[in-house]
Amino acid sequence: MQSCVVKYGVRLRDALNTAIDQLKAAHVGSPRLNAEALLMFTLACDRAYLYAHPERELSADEHARYFDTIAQRSQGIPAQYITGHQEFWGMDLIVSPAVLIPRPETEHLIESVLKVLDGRASSPGEPYRIVDVGTGSGCIALALAKELPNAEIHATDISPAALEIARANAARHQFASRVSFHEFDLLQGFEPASFDLVVSNPPYVGESEEDQVQLEVRKFEPRSAVFAGPTGLEVISRLIPRAQAILKPGGWLVFEISGTIAHAVEQLLSGWKNIKITKDLQGIPRVATVQKPGELTN
Repeated sequence: MQSCVVKYGVRLRDALNTAIDQLKAAHVGSPRLNAEALLMFTLACDRAYLYAHPERELSADEHARYFDTIAQRSQGIPAQYITGHQEFWGMDLIVSPAVLIPRPETEHLIESVLKVLDGRASSPGEPYRIVDVGTGSGCIALALAKELPNAEIHATDISPAALEIARANAARHQFASRVSFHEFDLLQGFEPASFDLVVSNPPYVGESEEDQVQLEVRKFEPRSAVFAGPTGLEVISRLIPRAQAILKPGGWLVFEISGTIAHAVEQLLSGWKNIKITKDLQGIPRVATVQKPGELTN
């Protein structure tokens, strides 16, 4: 009996090279990495498989599906929205156009939180209470759940669609019982002086900077998660006083910023203590870490 697999006659290597050429022609950055990622997605394989089987022939269906993803990427649609996945802090997360794509720079937030809490033991029976504001895909809250198994973690977002994605990610990584999700505007539903730490990757790009933002970000990622308003400070200027209200004395606020607004953010933090601006690997101010005045409660 003959095999029912239809041989399309196009080798994996040739399909990959054709895809790279198409992405180059469309001025897509890192064309080889994109072409390989989309081929791995199409074939449900890893990169080692691509290099080990260059002569493998694609079926007609595989060929059609692969070049459909290449066509989408050539139109500027982010690869993460095509595949529905993005890695963050060693976790494979579901993403959709309802949420901002988690970026490596945001891992600096996790590092900053862990540094702040290093050496601070929670009181017996009283774990750290942490809230992630504007959780999106849930990447920050889930990374902290992974690193701080005894912490009580909450996450807020104003978008029901984003919270649906975040809850799905929590479930698939078995953190559904560890993270409580809330449809809140910033921190509106929490009691005063009830948290040890507030963390956030808020919108911080000003509308005046729109031309400097990558076209595919402007076109495909949720605008409300990228642009804060005319100056880029609109959300942060609301977050800071609300965080101060819900933090315990000695509690910490850790949030992502950009170099454009770093100086203005420092001015908004008047009255806080231990103000620190951390730069990313490119030397760009990326994370603001500040402490509420008062004695530590843990």
